[in-house]
Amino acid sequence: MKIFWKAFFASLLAIIVGSFVLVFLLIGLISALTSFKDQAVTIKNQSMLVLKLDGKIVERKSNNPFEDIELPGIKTSNTIGLNQILSCLEKAKTDDRIKGVYLELSEINSGFATIEEIRNALIDFKTSGKFIYSYSDMISQKAYYLATVSDSLILNPMGMFDFRGLNAEHIFFKKALDKFGIEMQVVRGKNNKFKSAVEPYLFDKMSDANREQTSIYLKSIWNHVLKGISEKRGIKIDSLNSYADNVMTFHKAELAVKYGFFDHLKYKDQVLADFRKLTGLGTNDEIPVVSVVEYDKVPKAIEEGGLAKERIAIVYASGEIDSGSDSPYQIDSKEVSKGIREARTDSAVKAIVLRVNSPGGSAFGSEVIWREVVLAQKVKPVIVSMGDYAASGGYYISCAADEILAYPTTITGSIGVFGTIPNLSGLLTDKIGITFDNVSTNQHSDMPSETRKMTPFERNLMQSYVESTYETFISHVAVGRKKTTNSVDSIGQGRVWSGENGKLNGLVDEFGGLKDAIKLAASKAKIKRYRIKELPKQKDTFEELMKSFSTRVQNSILQSKLGESYHLWESFERESHANGIYARMPYNLEIN
Repeated sequence: MKIFWKAFFASLLAIIVGSFVLVFLLIGLISALTSFKDQAVTIKNQSMLVLKLDGKIVERKSNNPFEDIELPGIKTSNTIGLNQILSCLEKAKTDDRIKGVYLELSEINSGFATIEEIRNALIDFKTSGKFIYSYSDMISQKAYYLATVSDSLILNPMGMFDFRGLNAEHIFFKKALDKFGIEMQVVRGKNNKFKSAVEPYLFDKMSDANREQTSIYLKSIWNHVLKGISEKRGIKIDSLNSYADNVMTFHKAELAVKYGFFDHLKYKDQVLADFRKLTGLGTNDEIPVVSVVEYDKVPKAIEEGGLAKERIAIVYASGEIDSGSDSPYQIDSKEVSKGIREARTDSAVKAIVLRVNSPGGSAFGSEVIWREVVLAQKVKPVIVSMGDYAASGGYYISCAADEILAYPTTITGSIGVFGTIPNLSGLLTDKIGITFDNVSTNQHSDMPSETRKMTPFERNLMQSYVESTYETFISHVAVGRKKTTNSVDSIGQGRVWSGENGKLNGLVDEFGGLKDAIKLAASKAKIKRYRIKELPKQKDTFEELMKSFSTRVQNSILQSKLGESYHLWESFERESHANGIYARMPYNLEIN
């Protein structure tokens, strides 16, 4: 027995000591990663800023040092913040060590509005007189649209140029749910015929109303893209459509040069020779390059007069509203509301820019954020800057602002509400054999139930609640946009619009991006010198690490195994948790 207890306590002591050692090693690793992350970067003369943009572009990068960690045997994609890209291009304009920008593009994982934001920043960069050089082995339509701002647009002689027009693909779950015996009980506003977020549960293809609205905003985005390409490359829009109809993707690269899409076909060694000429280097000199991630660590030069005391707050609202996800790229309505409240009560903050990039989500979460916007707008200017999406709940939280700025390619509108309650009895009872019984004190104590069909009373009650929420939504928009509820309803009903359509029907005030919104906010606040304060405050490194490491590992494995089909898994995973009242547009919309 003594031997047993000796072994037990020895093992217990080893576990305790090992745990302490592991904790200290983990803390040391985090400290090392943090110090490495903050380490200053030395920029050599005659350098080029490289924009590769092959990872996911988010509004702003999180503080998690393990976010882009490479796991053994698992290919992961890097994440870069749009705020990092814009800040770096602004700094590089006046940095004499940076001679130009090199765009090494293939595919860009973002919406067209984000691309427009970067494209305009590159056009502004060119006012410095510095060059922009683009080279690709393969290049997508989105990436090509960005690359057209380049002074030199080069393609590999065996390269592939994807140009075939836009396609919007919706995913439908109806037949799959039927096979599993799952009935998604959907309640939406009686007039919300365009609220297509519920269609995956009800149909196996698009409704006529959904097809109509998709066609309108898709053509609006495509026409804007064609106009931009035509202006930069001198190719007529009719010709561009003709080339897209013939699918340039599967033609030889020489044809793309002949039609004027590219300037030359060159191999990488020839491109490197061009770089040396452009930067004034010798034939065998090493070409100094710096990435956005590296250059972001270079401090911005302090303006004359020192740091400005007055500030403009940028409050980021990016992702699904109250998704329940641990991702830093989803909207926690409490955190965003707290950020707006902090900006409102900070006397140094003279104006607020609410950066919205959201397809919506929880109707309650949207209301919570809307309330803080209303309170803030009463005491200082509030400007909304819309990103790729500011639809449904994303528009809900935007409508009370003084001004709304968007790009023509922004997806907005979708003013509508719906509710879902899954009925799993067909799966659990009919297919698996699990039955349920209950005792209640009142007639509807078990409402809402996922193990039976809604009664007529319950459906009518839900319908009334959805209608009431929709009325609240359109009344908020009517007050914020100075319209009648009838006029808002006429452009609402769940209908999705492009930013260009939104400007015509009064949902958007002006075209512009984040920088334009900041300038407008400064103008309304009547300030010339200011600093930027980003909110909500990001969680510290250790907290981000502990919260999201396991999620990161799981997602990395899934992405590695599923590849381009990962978005299908994301859609199915989201829909499987759908339960409640939502103001959102379809997640399963892919524009490419």
